[in-house]
Amino acid sequence: MTTDILSRIVEQKRLEVSQARACLPETALSRLAEAQQDRRPFYDVLASPGPSGVNIIAEIKRASPSKGLIRSQLDPSIYARQYEAGGANALSVLTDASFFHGSPADLAQARSAVRLPVLRKDFIVDPYQILESAVMGADAILLIVRILSPSQLREYMALATDYGLDVLVEVHSVPELETAVAANARLIGINNRNLQTFDTDVGRASVMAKLLRPPRVSVAESGIQDRKDIERLMAAGVFNFLIGESIVRSPDPSQFIRSLKGY
Repeated sequence: MTTDILSRIVEQKRLEVSQARACLPETALSRLAEAQQDRRPFYDVLASPGPSGVNIIAEIKRASPSKGLIRSQLDPSIYARQYEAGGANALSVLTDASFFHGSPADLAQARSAVRLPVLRKDFIVDPYQILESAVMGADAILLIVRILSPSQLREYMALATDYGLDVLVEVHSVPELETAVAANARLIGINNRNLQTFDTDVGRASVMAKLLRPPRVSVAESGIQDRKDIERLMAAGVFNFLIGESIVRSPDPSQFIRSLKGY
């Protein structure tokens, strides 16, 4: 097994997919996915800045490989309602169990508590997981360029579209950004965190967002702590922000989200 965190996660994901496929064949899962039609628009709410000039994708996150437990007893329904009350535009829910202590149940509970669209935040390495995402009620999925080939990225984006799912394509470097653009990604997440080391530099999104042109829409991810970080990134043309840990750690998530939006 390789030593970097991302490689360990990907290896675990492949094992999980193999086990899931043995329990429920892909053809059966596909029929379940086709029956799930209740989708909320994810891309549409992020395509332009809201009244405050800022869109927040607020994340439900219990733990991470780099920080350990963040809030182990988190109730997804309660937090989702707090996020919505604070003005969040969308939710992101970690569904990985092994490294982030999440689950599909977290997504289902959060989504049922609010009217916001929900992103399934996980490490997708197989088409089976896209069908799973549709079945569990996600409105969008995350595709990470670093763990997919260019052909896989295009294939998985097309499959997601077939099942009514929007896609957030995540990049960390300029070559990955070029791959996302070549695949015609509309919504591109610029991760300030290096997924191999989990080191974070909030300035990365500031630099890379300037390389995007319409109709591409950027999302700054990871390491955003306060309104100052938001304003710094807004100066680079970013108006979408995916924020997890700082919101989850906040004693008042609703008020914290309002402060991020400048209210």
